[in-house]
Amino acid sequence: MQSRRHAILESIRQQEKLTPELEQAILAADTKQRLEDLYAPYKPKRRTRAQIAREAGLEPLADAILAQKDADPVALAEGYLNAEAKIDTAKAALDGARDILAERFAEQADLLEAMRDYLWKSAHLYSKVAEGKEQEGDKFRDWFDFNEALRQLPSHRVLALLRGRQQGALDLRLGLNPEQDALLPNPCVLKVAELTDIGADFSADASPRDHWLAEVCRWTWRVKLLTAFESELIGRLREEAEQESTRVFAANLRDLLLAAPAGNKAVLGLDPGIRTGVKAAVIDATGKVLDTATVYPFEPRRDREGAIRTRAGLATRYQVELVAIGNGTASRETEKLVADLQSAFPQLPLTRVVVSEAGASVYSASELAAQEFPGYGRQPARCCFHRPPPARPTGRAGQDRPQIHWCWPIPARREPARTGSQPGRRGRGLCERRGCRRQHRLCSPAGARFRPEQHAGQKHRHLA
Repeated sequence: MQSRRHAILESIRQQEKLTPELEQAILAADTKQRLEDLYAPYKPKRRTRAQIAREAGLEPLADAILAQKDADPVALAEGYLNAEAKIDTAKAALDGARDILAERFAEQADLLEAMRDYLWKSAHLYSKVAEGKEQEGDKFRDWFDFNEALRQLPSHRVLALLRGRQQGALDLRLGLNPEQDALLPNPCVLKVAELTDIGADFSADASPRDHWLAEVCRWTWRVKLLTAFESELIGRLREEAEQESTRVFAANLRDLLLAAPAGNKAVLGLDPGIRTGVKAAVIDATGKVLDTATVYPFEPRRDREGAIRTRAGLATRYQVELVAIGNGTASRETEKLVADLQSAFPQLPLTRVVVSEAGASVYSASELAAQEFPGYGRQPARCCFHRPPPARPTGRAGQDRPQIHWCWPIPARREPARTGSQPGRRGRGLCERRGCRRQHRLCSPAGARFRPEQHAGQKHRHLA
C-alpha cells in the first residue's frame, strides 16, 4: 500500500496538480480503496465524452449553470455552439456539459465512499435468465428470477450465480430491494443529488436549471456509477465467496488428513531392539495406554517363543487389530516375528504395518511425552509414538523440527459438513491460485499437527 501511495503522489506531482490538501488526504488514506478514489480524477484515462466536451469548450457552460441559480440552461447553451466540434444545437452543448459534470461527480472520493457503503448495506443482486437460454441453462433455473441482499448471499450461491453468468445462462444486475427499485426517481439518484448538493429538483414544477441538474444526477448514477459499482461489488462478492468456500474446503480437508485412516482400532505398537529387547505398548481406540511389555526374542536371550506368547496374550486380552512396527534397528526381524505370531494364532485378526520412527527419540525424551504418558518412562513413550499412519498426509513436515506423524488412531475433531449438495461449493469457479496456496499451507504442517478431542484420563500432545 505504501508503494502504491508513493506512485500516486508521484503521478499527480508530475501532472503539477498536487496541492497540499490533496497530498495530506493521500497520506492520511487508510485503505487502498480510499487511495484509488482520491486518485481517480488524476488517473490517466482514455479519451472520454467529458474530455471531448472540454476540448469543445463546454466546461465553462457547466460551471455557469452550477453557479447561476436562476439560469436558463438552454439560453446559456446558445452561447457555446461550436460548429468545428459539431456542437450545432443547444441540446448538444447541454449534453456535453452534462457529461463533464457527471464525470466530475463520479470522481469525488467522498461521494464514491458514501455510495459504496450505501450500496453494500442496501443493494440486492438480481438474476434473470438470459434471452433464449431457458433450455440450455436449465440447471440454473432456481435463479431465472431471483434477487437477494448482497450481505445475505451465501458463498455457494454467489459462485453459482457467477458461474451461470459466465456460461451465458444468467444476466446479473445490481439494484435495491424490489419496492425501492420501482420508485421514481430511484433512491440512488436521490442519494447522488444529496451528496453533490447542487440543488437538483425532481418535482414536476422545478425550474429549468434544477430540472436539468436532476437529469445530471440521473445520468451520473445510471452511466457513471451504476456500472462501476456493479463490477466492483460483484467482484467483492466473488472475493469473499472464494475465501469462505476455500475456508470450508480447507477445514474439511484438514479433518480428512488428520482423521484415523484405518478407523478407531486398538493398536499394538512395537519399538524394535536387539540387546535392549522389543518394547511393546497397547493403545485403545481413544489413544489411552492399556498395557506395556518388553520381550527379548533376539540376542542375547533368544526368547522367541516367550515373545510370541506375550504378544498373543496382549492381542487377545485387548482385542488388538493392528500391529505397528517401527522401522529402526531389527525392524525386519521384528516384522518376521509378528508374521510368525499370525501363523501361530490365525484366529487373531491382526494386520501388521511398518511405520517411520522419525522423531521418536526426540518425542520420547520431550516434556510433551512425559505429560502425555506420565509414569511410563522414555521407552514406553517411544513405543506409543508408533501409532501408525497407514497413509501419509500430503506435503512434508518442517525441516527444522521432528517429523511427527498423525496421532493414530485417535479421531481428530471434525466440523459438521456444511457443503451438502449446495451448488457452488464443489470448488468450481474458485481462484486456482488462492486454493493452491491454502492447500499448501494446510498440507505442509498436516504431518506434524493434530487437534484431537480430549479423552478422559489422557492428555494428547498438540504439535504445530
